[in-house]
Amino acid sequence: MTERFETVVLDSQGLSSWIAQERGVLALIQAFHAMGADFVVGANTIVEVTHARVNEARLNWTLSRVRVEAVTEQAARASAKLLKQVGLHGHKYAIDATVAEMALRQSGPVAVLTSDVDDMAKLCGDRVRLIAL
Repeated sequence: MTERFETVVLDSQGLSSWIAQERGVLALIQAFHAMGADFVVGANTIVEVTHARVNEARLNWTLSRVRVEAVTEQAARASAKLLKQVGLHGHKYAIDATVAEMALRQSGPVAVLTSDVDDMAKLCGDRVRLIAL
């Protein structure tokens, strides 16, 4: 990977893939780690990835290697504003909007590991680098 990133944001698929130790994602994580990037997830992403079959020990280990950002009232309002600006609304886009809002306020350059490139592109524009999973 030739691009350098200061911050890497993981959506639910990015976090789930790291927890599941998927080879492609682990290779990306290793490359980002080697360049000194910080890893960030939103607190609501933890809720999104947690289910009966999730490996709790792997989840906890992975979370110990990332910065977890709270979804504050200010962040929620900014996320809602972002949705409105791009003409989206509703629960289908709510968590994507919080991930995008969080990515947009990180130290750049920023990459987002996501399974939802189309919606994230609408929300982030060209201000972050989207990496499809």
